[in-house]
Amino acid sequence: MTPQVGILALQGGYALHGDQLDRCGVPWCFVRQPDELVGLKGLIMPGGESTALLKLMAPFQWQQAIIDFAAQGGAILATCAGLILSAKTVSPVQESLALLPIRVERNAYGRQRESFTTTGQCNDAVFSGGDLDMVFIRAPRITHIDSSVTVLATYKEDPVLVQYGSVIGATFHPELARCTHVHEYFCQQIR
Repeated sequence: MTPQVGILALQGGYALHGDQLDRCGVPWCFVRQPDELVGLKGLIMPGGESTALLKLMAPFQWQQAIIDFAAQGGAILATCAGLILSAKTVSPVQESLALLPIRVERNAYGRQRESFTTTGQCNDAVFSGGDLDMVFIRAPRITHIDSSVTVLATYKEDPVLVQYGSVIGATFHPELARCTHVHEYFCQQIR
């Protein structure tokens, strides 16, 4: 079956996203070169380390390829470091793709040893309501969202899962959750 979703496989926790997509029944592939986006309907930008990802992306013009992919209607799920790269404004300042009109603060939930698992509240209009499993690992915090951004889930009133057009951003790691809610929602955007 032809892959519909590419998982950016340069650095970070990309492999487990494939397991979630398998559970959703959506064919996928790892992408390591921008030309591998051709024919795909969706892209997952995983967690990892945002500055390391930028360094790995630069020689291949990944930034422009992702911006073009989104502009052509490709769905994007950006998690943790992927969210940082997708935010319009990042603190401390670093380069970004500006796909989401939000401001994020890097590592705002603490260092590696302060990582945690919790549940957050889902937007009842999008999900069937209730709680959503969330794993925070050196996670960014969304400190401002434009009025055009839809909040899909919150944790302690902070937006942690947002959407702007075809781009979905998560401050946490949905690939580590027991449930597939976030990946299922992402897959609905590409069908």
